[in-house]
Amino acid sequence: MKTFGENLKRERVLCGLTQTQLAQKIGIKQQQLSEWECNNVEPTLYNIIAIIRALDISFEDLIDGIE
Repeated sequence: MKTFGENLKRERVLCGLTQTQLAQKIGIKQQQLSEWECNNVEPTLYNIIAIIRALDISFEDLIDGIE
């Protein structure tokens, strides 16, 4: 079973972005993005939409394999 954080990191790396670069694109701090990737905190729906737009991926890509 995958986690949201694992999927987020995978998609970010596939897009060739660092945490800092993605954080800047969506208007948050790098530390907040790290918290999401480590599954310590879940992003809001607003932030999920920002991630999808910034990475140019589908919602399904981001939640693939999560139960």
